[in-house]
Amino acid sequence: MSPRPMRFRRVEGMPGCRHFRPAGMGIHARRAGEVIVLTVDEFESIRLMDNEGLMQVEAARKMKVSQPTFQRIYESARKKIADALVNGKAIRIEGGNYRLAGGGDFMQGRGRMGGFAAGPSGECACTKCGHKVQHQRGTPCYRMKCPKCGAPMTRG
Repeated sequence: MSPRPMRFRRVEGMPGCRHFRPAGMGIHARRAGEVIVLTVDEFESIRLMDNEGLMQVEAARKMKVSQPTFQRIYESARKKIADALVNGKAIRIEGGNYRLAGGGDFMQGRGRMGGFAAGPSGECACTKCGHKVQHQRGTPCYRMKCPKCGAPMTRG
């Protein structure tokens, strides 16, 4: 019997800021234990509960997961954030299994922003309005802002 496939979690959009670090920590904190990776779906759970003030049932419905699944995602996110704050670690937001709201492409935790590596060609797509621009070689899509609405871009 094979395990049940993981359902993708719905997120409204990519976070505008994906890296946080304590004052005094070098910009390239990469040693094991210095950086906590918070997945995009964990970030979304924090955004819905703690920033939007939704109840768990409402937040779970928005992410299109069950309430117990939402609880596990949320608890994992809170533990990671607490570890970073208490122990002076950086936080990087990336990866996870999610779909962007508004018909965005599916993302799975492989690349920096959860997408698949697509090579030097292709398009970058806005996470908010869907506007697409030609990918610029040497510049990751997640570092670009949409020329129409200013939201972060992702590989399209």
